[in-house]
Amino acid sequence: MTTRQEKRGSVLKRYEHGGNIYEAAPLGGWLDFSANINPLGLAPGVKEAVRSSIDGVVHYPDPAARELREAIASYYGVDAEAVIPGNGAAELIYLFFQVIRPRCVLIPVPSFSDYERAALASGTEILPFPLPAERDFAVDWERLTPHLTQVDAVVLGNPNNPTGTVLSRAGLTSFLQAAERCGVYVMVDESFLDFLPDGGDSVSLKRLTSTYPHLFVVTSMTKFFAIPGLRLGFGVAGEPLRHRLNAAKDVWNVSLPAQKAGVAAVKERSYQEESRVVVSRERAYLTEAIRHWRGIRVIPGCVNFLLLDVKGTGRTGSDITAAFRGRGILVRDCSNYPGLTPYFIRIAVRSHEENSKFIEIGDQIL
Repeated sequence: MTTRQEKRGSVLKRYEHGGNIYEAAPLGGWLDFSANINPLGLAPGVKEAVRSSIDGVVHYPDPAARELREAIASYYGVDAEAVIPGNGAAELIYLFFQVIRPRCVLIPVPSFSDYERAALASGTEILPFPLPAERDFAVDWERLTPHLTQVDAVVLGNPNNPTGTVLSRAGLTSFLQAAERCGVYVMVDESFLDFLPDGGDSVSLKRLTSTYPHLFVVTSMTKFFAIPGLRLGFGVAGEPLRHRLNAAKDVWNVSLPAQKAGVAAVKERSYQEESRVVVSRERAYLTEAIRHWRGIRVIPGCVNFLLLDVKGTGRTGSDITAAFRGRGILVRDCSNYPGLTPYFIRIAVRSHEENSKFIEIGDQIL
C-alpha cells in the first residue's frame, strides 16, 4: 500500500519543468522551446527599471509593495487592496494550499504539475477530473459541477497548461456560483491570459473576487513580460481570504528589482500589443507547418505554446524530445502530466527565426 509520503516523493521526483538550459549545451547553445516565455524578451522599460533599481538593493524592499500593487490595480482594473504580490505565481499557489488546507481538491487534468505538488505538500487529497483528448481537452461543466459536493477546493487553469484551451466566461461564472453555494474555494490560474488578443479581459475573473469570497485568481507576470529569472506574480482575492493569505506569506517576498520591473511592465503598451501580434502570427505559422508532419496532431490553442499529439508517428513523446535534444532543441516531454498518455509534447511559440529553425529540424527527424 502506497503511503501519502511515498506518493508525494514520487510526484516530486516525476515532475520537471521542461528542459534545463543550464546543462552542458551543444555548440551555439540550446534553442529552448520548452519554456513558455514571451519571444520578444525584455521590454526596454523593464530592463531600464531593473538596472536603475540596483543601487536600492542595499535596503529592504517595501513589504507592502504599494507602488507595484497600485500599478497592477490600475492596469487590470481591480482594487489595490485586493492585490497580493508574489514571488512568481508558484509561491501563491503553494500559499493558497498552505492557508486553506483543503481536505480534497478537484483538478481537471492534464494541468500544470505544481497544482498537484502544492496540494500534496499541504496534505491535500487530489480528485483528478480527466479531460477527454478527443474533445481537445475541453471542460464539460455539466460533468464537472456535481463533483463540488466531494471537495473543498478546485483549481482551474485559464488558459490551461499544457493544452492552451480557454474556459468560457459563461461556464466559469455558472461554476463559480455553484461552488459558492457549496462553500468550495476556487483558484483560477490566469498566468497566460495576457497573451490573448484582448489581454484576456473578456474572460478574466479578477474583477469578480469581491463578489465571490471563495475565489482566488492567480497571475504570473514572468511569462508575458519575459522575467522568469526575477520571479513575479500576483493574486487577487476578496475579504476575508486576502487577509488570511497576506498574514501567512513572507513579508519581503518580492524583491526591489522585481517590484520595479512589474511597475514598468504594465506601462509598456506598445510591447504588449506587439507581443500579442507576434505570438498570434507565429502560432499560426507553427501550426500550419506542423500539420504537414505525418502522424502529428496539433491541439488547438490560443496562447504562446502548442500541445502536440505524436502518437501517429509510432514514437513516444520522450523519443521525439530526445531526437530534438540531440539537435540542440529543448521541447517539453509531457509524458509525466497526469491525464496525458506518453505521446504528447509541448512547444513554445518563439521568434520567426527560431520557429523556422525548429521546423527545419523537425522536417529532418519526423
